[in-house]
Amino acid sequence: MRILGIETSCDETGIAVYDDYYGLMINKVFSQVDIHNKFGGIIPEIASREHLSNIFSLVKNIFKKKNDIKNINAIAYTAGPGLVGSLLVGATFSSSLAYSLNIPTIIINHMEAHLLSVMMENRCPIFPFLTLLVSGKHTEIIYAHSFGKYSLLGKSIDDAAGEAFDKISKNLNLNYPGGPEISKISKFGVLNKYVFPKPMIQQKNLNFSFSGLKTSVINFINKKKNLNFQFKADVAKAFEQSITDVLVSKCETAIKIKNINRLVVSGGVSANKELRRKLQNMIKKYQGEVFFSRPEFCTDNGAMIAYTGMLKFKLNQIENDYDIKVFPKWKIYE
Repeated sequence: MRILGIETSCDETGIAVYDDYYGLMINKVFSQVDIHNKFGGIIPEIASREHLSNIFSLVKNIFKKKNDIKNINAIAYTAGPGLVGSLLVGATFSSSLAYSLNIPTIIINHMEAHLLSVMMENRCPIFPFLTLLVSGKHTEIIYAHSFGKYSLLGKSIDDAAGEAFDKISKNLNLNYPGGPEISKISKFGVLNKYVFPKPMIQQKNLNFSFSGLKTSVINFINKKKNLNFQFKADVAKAFEQSITDVLVSKCETAIKIKNINRLVVSGGVSANKELRRKLQNMIKKYQGEVFFSRPEFCTDNGAMIAYTGMLKFKLNQIENDYDIKVFPKWKIYE
């Protein structure tokens, strides 16, 4: 069985093919980073137009032989959460192609796919486990009971961690997306040169808040007239230390509350090396394991959509009506 996965939740057009015997066969991503970098962030209308311009050629290129596409058993596409315009491009294309091939579609929750992307690695967890979903729009701690059954333990009450990275990067005159830029320059920063708040780190609940941290850092930057390289590096270092300390602390609290020592970390921010180092050190205290996806599976991609689609296909969780379904605010635990 083979599943074609299509991802268009935000600004990456991801196309992949997953086979239940051979595993991941194809994984292609068209990135819009250079386009949106000019604006310091994503412009939704431009994102949807770029998906529309590129999705057909990406699919056409992976099926170079005329009959290759006839080996596809179903098409899985991201139905949410995400930007409504971007989601509509992927959903419309997927439903139309599936109708022409007379095969079913499978609607995928983008965040569930992120959570399950670690299952494509050689080393992966068994259910149940805890998950830190941390990206540009989401920062959540999820208890994964089993495939398809998830409970929310905590979430950001304002900005997501990835959003804070983007805003600080922009104010330091660095590129978009902010996560890799902050991580890259922070290596040259002096540890503890500056100290920023660690919001809600002492609270016993599992919620996050990064708006105050973001504002504090931006106000500090704005007081500086000359943003030289060393200043940028020191600020980036201090900011990265604060935000990763909070993320790790909340994960540790979740481990204590749920008495479980298996932790999955997914989403774009999970690629941050400092976060990974701190989580690996923390989990040792509980004789547990922390699981990460490879870097290319941390950001948005079609592979995780195709893989999740395969799991759903085997459970007959398919759509046969070819209706275009998008849910921009679809929660993983709904």
